[in-house]
Amino acid sequence: MADPRFFAVAGPFTLGRLAELAGAELAPGADASALYRDVAPLDVAGPEEVSFFDNRRYLDAFTSSRAGACIARPTDADKAPAGMALILAMDPHQAYARIAQAFYPRKAPEAWTAPTAWVDSTAKIGEGCRIEPGACIMAGAEIGPRCLIGANAVIGEGVVLGEDCTIGANASVSHSLIGKRVTIYPGARIGQDGFGFAMSPQGHLKVPQLGRVVIHDDVEIGANTTIDRGAGPDTVIGAGCWIDNLVQIGHNVQLGRGCVVVAQVGISGSTKLGDFVALGGQAGVTGHLKIGTGARIAAQSGVMRDVEAGSTVAGSPALDAKEHWRQMAALGNLAKKKAR
Repeated sequence: MADPRFFAVAGPFTLGRLAELAGAELAPGADASALYRDVAPLDVAGPEEVSFFDNRRYLDAFTSSRAGACIARPTDADKAPAGMALILAMDPHQAYARIAQAFYPRKAPEAWTAPTAWVDSTAKIGEGCRIEPGACIMAGAEIGPRCLIGANAVIGEGVVLGEDCTIGANASVSHSLIGKRVTIYPGARIGQDGFGFAMSPQGHLKVPQLGRVVIHDDVEIGANTTIDRGAGPDTVIGAGCWIDNLVQIGHNVQLGRGCVVVAQVGISGSTKLGDFVALGGQAGVTGHLKIGTGARIAAQSGVMRDVEAGSTVAGSPALDAKEHWRQMAALGNLAKKKAR
């Protein structure tokens, strides 16, 4: 059970209702009217809790679990312990996410402006917003309804936030237009100058960064991530992107819809990602590249040329993943021969 000091559980819910929320089906014999009060991992769940099984590594935990109900694939139904009710779904993790959201729904912030917050008289604040201690909202900013501006966060001049956004503590946002339901976690920096200058033996000359950051709806941006504004064209984050902690996105970068960018990735300026691109942790992408829709970049890869749509690359410099692993195997075999 989640710590009640930090998380408030809703419910209880009937098994039938949970299956409906998950877009799944009950296994034969499951009691649709049975009540469940929480979600929990397989190894600690009890008779009134719901868990899920979607990874073969946890088969032992599944077969020995005391969970009252579990979400599983139809092909795994015969492995469930006696007495466990099953919710059958082709994607148990996604079904679990929907059920967990029902038990722990996101709540609208309690409307309040702290006495120590500073809000410019020309800023527009929507109904139901919460502005926490030390937050600053600068001239001309527009904050949509039900937004939460965390402690000591700074919303720069002219910034626009859509409804239901959350800006974490100590984050700063400038030169940005932000859509609905965007979450920016604590310490993130959005909209600062891009790394743009003209190099010369006599000294480097700053190039003014005249673009913006445009963030579409339903985006999450992790703690201490930095996204530079464009140099002229905008830096764009497409709808539904999930960006982890400690990511650096350079000026003029464009992310399509639904991209996933894992921690410590760096994307250099003017690179364009198609829809649903996934970048593994610590991958680096040089500038002015095109990464095609659905491409996957393995962790710690160094991408130095365009990546075709739907392909998977690995290594540094990044190659087709199968070719990379063939080369690694060949290198390993050479090392073994030399040792002999």
